[in-house]
Amino acid sequence: MESATHPEATNEAPETAIDGEGRFAAAGSFDVHRPVDGSVIRTVAIDSEAQVAETVARARAAQPAWEAIGFDGRRRWMEELRDWILDNQDRLDSMMQEETGKVRADATLEAFYCLDAINYWVDQGPKLLADEIVTPHVPLLRAKRSKIVYRPFGVVGLISPWNFPVVLSVGDALPALVAGNAVVIKPSELTPLTVIELARAWREEIGAPEVLRVVNGGAETAGALIDGVDYLQFTGSERTGRIVMKRAAETLTPVSLELGGKDPMIVTRDADLDRAVNATAWGGLVNSGQVCIGIERVYVEEPVYDEFVDKLRAKVKTLRQGADGDTYTAEIGAMTSPPQVEIVSEQVEDARASGARVLIGGKRGDGPGDWYEPTVIADVDQSMKVMREETFGPVIPVMKVADVEQAIEFANDTRYGLGSSVFAGDPAEGERIARRIEAGHCNVNDVLVNYNVLGLPMGGWKSSGIGVRHGAQGIRRFCRTEALTVPRLPQAKSEPIWFPYSARKRGAVRRLYRFLSARGIRNRLGI
Repeated sequence: MESATHPEATNEAPETAIDGEGRFAAAGSFDVHRPVDGSVIRTVAIDSEAQVAETVARARAAQPAWEAIGFDGRRRWMEELRDWILDNQDRLDSMMQEETGKVRADATLEAFYCLDAINYWVDQGPKLLADEIVTPHVPLLRAKRSKIVYRPFGVVGLISPWNFPVVLSVGDALPALVAGNAVVIKPSELTPLTVIELARAWREEIGAPEVLRVVNGGAETAGALIDGVDYLQFTGSERTGRIVMKRAAETLTPVSLELGGKDPMIVTRDADLDRAVNATAWGGLVNSGQVCIGIERVYVEEPVYDEFVDKLRAKVKTLRQGADGDTYTAEIGAMTSPPQVEIVSEQVEDARASGARVLIGGKRGDGPGDWYEPTVIADVDQSMKVMREETFGPVIPVMKVADVEQAIEFANDTRYGLGSSVFAGDPAEGERIARRIEAGHCNVNDVLVNYNVLGLPMGGWKSSGIGVRHGAQGIRRFCRTEALTVPRLPQAKSEPIWFPYSARKRGAVRRLYRFLSARGIRNRLGI
């Protein structure tokens, strides 16, 4: 049985909770800080419940015209957004670094994703949302044209986290907009500035319709957004996701939830260890480990365990940590959330006290800011917090296992099921292992790459979420389905099964249905 997860082991800071416990809930404004030194970047006003309602109402008023211009009309505005991002990427990357503490290389990933996603959704959206023709199973009904029509919900609300503030907000807004919805985003209080700037540019520089808007605040703001929209996408912690779902249930608002993960990697005895080590270092430490589908725990078969651990320690030792501006002179930046630094520190100390070996790192950085050293921990076991609770920081715990069967058992010994990876000498064997892991996705001999294959669904099993991003399901979630039947041929004034009833009509209908439904000539004819 899994031990209880630490209540704050989340990828969303505690102050963004929906239940009123947040420190910003009743204030008129909040400060956005630089994680690298704790200084204030800007003060942002909180939107009251009335202001949120007004913003949603304005988005709702603009949505019918947005839907009416069709895919070609919406394509024009989405391509304008793409080109604006390209023209302003350096400025956006700098803004992203300032509010998140990311290194430059990690900051650029957010714009790259959005550029690719815009092209994907405007190209594939019309195909994925085209009317679907359904052939009736009863021949008599084939006189009708039967089809499924996808229609936008109306106003989609997005509550996004701080680790990838653009990818996990604008990235979700893109398919919703392409599908014909208006979108209102509530970004994290820790990292709202780049999202605010993108929404401002959409309105003021691009001059696009007012179907992309932002509201700011904490518990009350988020709650008001949930109450007002027609569909809600939340990305954040499992704990807060449950509160979001409960709030949405009051208005029967459908939701999609991408929640926590404790993503495992399995390394077999015949794997390419150099590739596996490089993948582990990047997958576990990119964005300072603040990645919901990153590497959170590693299981290595005993014959190659010592070699793997030695190589991983040597690799991580070469990584540079710091605030690099636009120089690309560091691989590891600051952490974004001060409470998350405390969680990481607690888990590492728990592992150390329980007998694990901290091979490198293992402590907070000196001086101001939210820094934690890139850390590798060896000789962990499944009972330690660092192997059971979401860490969401620059820590890689490695555990020795007897064989693949034990690795699979431990990989599935969690209430989470978001991502996973398998490294094996034979890709076919890697796939066989992957098919036994209980997670929404698995990369064979790779890490995180699935998120860039936009045709694949990205979602979680177990307590890691409901619904998916990407692919057909990723855009159709923002639509209601309408079933249509339309006549192909001229029609009689009445149908045999309509009023008035008579024994003669019912007998004829009964014989017809028996003939169509029964199997075998004797059964069909009733003889």
